[in-house]
Amino acid sequence: MTAKESWPENPVRLTEWTTCGGCAAKIGASLLSDLLQNVETSHSAELLVGLAPFDDAAVLLLTPEIALVSTVDFFPPLVDDADDYGTIAAANACSDIFAMGGEIRLAVNVAGFPEDFPQSTIIEIFNAASRTVTSMGGVIAGGHTIQNPEPIFGLAVQGVVHPERVFRKGGAKCGDMLLLSKALGTGLITSAGDKNEIAGAILGMRKTNQAAAAALRTAGATVHAVTDVTGFGLAGHAWEMAERSDLQIIIDTSLLPLYDGALRISQTGHRTGADPKNRGYVKQFSSPDIRDEFVALVMDPQTSGGLLAAVHPDATSVLVESGIFTLIGYCQAGSAEIVLI
Repeated sequence: MTAKESWPENPVRLTEWTTCGGCAAKIGASLLSDLLQNVETSHSAELLVGLAPFDDAAVLLLTPEIALVSTVDFFPPLVDDADDYGTIAAANACSDIFAMGGEIRLAVNVAGFPEDFPQSTIIEIFNAASRTVTSMGGVIAGGHTIQNPEPIFGLAVQGVVHPERVFRKGGAKCGDMLLLSKALGTGLITSAGDKNEIAGAILGMRKTNQAAAAALRTAGATVHAVTDVTGFGLAGHAWEMAERSDLQIIIDTSLLPLYDGALRISQTGHRTGADPKNRGYVKQFSSPDIRDEFVALVMDPQTSGGLLAAVHPDATSVLVESGIFTLIGYCQAGSAEIVLI
């Protein structure tokens, strides 16, 4: 399915029910990191990926050949149409599984709605999410719904991956190329775009990262680090990769794939509420001779953003020629830092 070609005529406009939508509603990354440092963590030989350090999803060893990948993600609506909201929320939640190299198996709904929220709209959101999960080979088998002053929706998702083929944020190597599977600008566009710009961003957010993950799995050991780009922006998620890998990540702003309208809006000076929090999260950042409009683009909170991968140069051409990935930079030796050129 595709986003509506015309502006939504549904009498229920979801963004009128909320104050902050999409992954921009995430708690600030710096605060989250501080909180996690004080949270007691479980220790188990079977826990391959947990909170120490955290990644895009947890990974638990089940057998020598199978590991469980588990995540949860939900947010208030950033679009008006119920079908778009359910589809985007499902695609966004499942992206964490793909970022770990996994395949979708099972999901349950996580939802909250005002008491007077239209029942038919809730059903439409649930059905859209179910269709999206089914399209990726999984199934929604229940969930939990509470009363909430603002609508929230998402999924707890379970997937599987071979224990020896788990993607992680860390592991990028000097000389790796940096690839991105989706355009940037969803935060700027959904908050200040015109109807055509918003429609284009919605199409991108509805698209899943299943094909991108499959392409990376095919590339095998040439893929050294992977994460997905969501609420902390490209710079924030790239910073996690740089910090875990102890190297510099160079982002070429001339190569950034952008949704129509993203640069225009950034040039007006418009910034989302998450922009200053994301700037504060990237501890080592430099952008010599780069205008702030491009800094804003890499700090922009993304919803259902793309996979960011650090891969060996030998794999770059195949992944780019697949039409899924765009080359946006490279990794080089040095203390952890994000550098815009």
